Amino acid sequence: MTSIENLGPQAAFLAHLEAGRFMIQHAKSTGEYVFWPRVVTPTGATDLEWVPAKGTGTVYAITVNRARSGSWNVALIELDEGVRMMSTLPSVETAPIGARVKARIEAAEDGPRVVFDLMEDAG
Repeated sequence: MTSIENLGPQAAFLAHLEAGRFMIQHAKSTGEYVFWPRVVTPTGATDLEWVPAKGTGTVYAITVNRARSGSWNVALIELDEGVRMMSTLPSVETAPIGARVKARIEAAEDGPRVVFDLMEDAG
């Protein structure tokens, strides 16, 4: 059995999802978080480690795709760690920019994926 540490970045990310963990990379030397999985940060740091994502973020942008077969959204989520990732909010058609969201791992035809749900207002 291959350990996650011996896998490439994309395979390691998927292995974590398969195990029910939403993990992102963090550079120990610079404090940078990165997403999409990679071997070097934009500033050149190579000491990346896998850390649990907080799992919360904000809708940065969203678009709704409509077809005869149904509609779905594609959202750009800014995680609280400061990185952005593309995903979807499967339980709603759309959401306002700036809305707070929480991640969860969902089973999909081609394997697990990270999706987001709107968080309840604390007001």
